Amino acid sequence: MARTITLDNARTLPRWQRPTALLFLMAFAMPIGFSVWLALLNNFVVEAAKFDGADIGLLHAIREIPGFLAVGVILVIMVMREQVLGLVSLVMLGVATALTAQFPQMGGILALTFISSIGFHYYETVNQSLQLQWLPKDRAPQMLGWLLAAGSTATFLVYFVIMVLWEPLGLTYNTVYMVGGGITAAIAMFAMFAYPQFEAPTPQLKTFILRKRYWLYYALQFMSGARRQIFMVFAGFMMVEKFGFQVHELTALYLINLMVNILVAPLLGRIVAHFGEQKALVFEYAGLVCVFLAYGGVYFMGWGLMIAAALYVLDHIFFGLALALKTYFQKIADPADIAPTAAVAFTINHIAAVGLPVPLGLLWLFSPGAVFLLAAGMAATSLCLALLIPRHPVPGHETRLTGALPAPAG
Repeated sequence: MARTITLDNARTLPRWQRPTALLFLMAFAMPIGFSVWLALLNNFVVEAAKFDGADIGLLHAIREIPGFLAVGVILVIMVMREQVLGLVSLVMLGVATALTAQFPQMGGILALTFISSIGFHYYETVNQSLQLQWLPKDRAPQMLGWLLAAGSTATFLVYFVIMVLWEPLGLTYNTVYMVGGGITAAIAMFAMFAYPQFEAPTPQLKTFILRKRYWLYYALQFMSGARRQIFMVFAGFMMVEKFGFQVHELTALYLINLMVNILVAPLLGRIVAHFGEQKALVFEYAGLVCVFLAYGGVYFMGWGLMIAAALYVLDHIFFGLALALKTYFQKIADPADIAPTAAVAFTINHIAAVGLPVPLGLLWLFSPGAVFLLAAGMAATSLCLALLIPRHPVPGHETRLTGALPAPAG
């Protein structure tokens, strides 16, 4: 990656070598390693290390520490370009995933989870920054929807292979982890040499910034991290612990989920572009309140497997609308703030993600349903915050509490 080329000049490159093509390649590569890790995780830790609810809470708390430290990206990009950091992070994620089954004890699982999480969270931080810098505002919602669909396609292929081949070929955790992680690392290495370094028109600030006018974005990020963590930690764990799902059965549920996401994700981008960020996020959070309340009903009311599985699919559809939070920030941000704010936002997002899993894991031991009722409350708080987003957010009119800018002359 020796050449540097501006985004305007990148239009002269072959289509496969343009910035959007690289975004799609990275969007496809990351889920291969991460989805292998996630698909096997609940069964692997229960079978290999005899994890209970408190243990899985500890693992996810450890996994979220690098997300909490994502603000460190600001220091790294002082000496390394964002594009390079993103690809190096993908290599780290892939290699750590590949080695996961080599260390089936508590200590080994936690250590490799931490390393892979550094790769995952630093990649996600940089990737969000590059997306908002490289995609034009008028096309960003639609393109983010297609990028989400690309990631879902990669995840679908991973889960489909696991579901179809796990029992017939007698696959092992080690084999699947090695292949999945290896593919992610290999694609990242290819991208390092196949693509030039793309130069955005606005140089990014490389200092820590925390601006008052972004307060609503920060608050929404904080609440997003809190409720997302409950889903990530406990929704899949519930399917294994309560309903006894095996690897191929849990993977089949993921596949159904992904088939829906592949079809729906591009539509979500169009919905955000047409109705605006506020309406999209209000709809998302209202839907999540209902979903989490229904999760609680699985325990308190004794609802069965089919309802739990349907809720799992609905969960992901609603979470897909979170792309509206990215485009909301793109519209209100100073272009030079995108990279440092992406890092700060990831840290804010993970404050609750680091602090919640362990106490909620302990609560899970006494009342799993109560965990999901807390998540419903968090989604309701997000709903209230989303109502403060203007219909047309711009710098100077970031929330409904700030006055609208005067109409431009003419």
